[in-house]
Amino acid sequence: MATPISVPATFASFSETWSPRLIAAVNDAHVKVARLDGSFVWHAHADSDELFYVLSGEMDLDVEVHRRSESEPERLGTENEKTEAEVEVQVVQMRAGNIYVVPRGVRHRPVARDAQVLLVERDTTVNTGDAAGAEASGRTRAPVDAR
Repeated sequence: MATPISVPATFASFSETWSPRLIAAVNDAHVKVARLDGSFVWHAHADSDELFYVLSGEMDLDVEVHRRSESEPERLGTENEKTEAEVEVQVVQMRAGNIYVVPRGVRHRPVARDAQVLLVERDTTVNTGDAAGAEASGRTRAPVDAR
């Protein structure tokens, strides 16, 4: 017999932060829950949007926005060619009940204050995305299957 997943019971089963729990799979997407506190690494997911739904607590999403003046022609090349002057960080302030979708390829960094979050992302998405280095490798977590 099919049984529903209790999101509150799933949260009650763990206390680790930044360690997602897989609660459902829908087509090619995973639905995960996680406790978040503090800052995460800057990263992007080249092939996947990422949905954040804050269930409790507060979270900011620092999101990089690339500026281009109307007189400046479209530039070809890699993202690494952009200068710091062309990048602006926007802070998306989120409270319980808020949803925000980070589009694929957009660099972002969650900064949470004791938040419980539901995430929806492609089943192949790694939580640290394209981040590299010691901080990223120490934060990369495969979701624990809580179904």
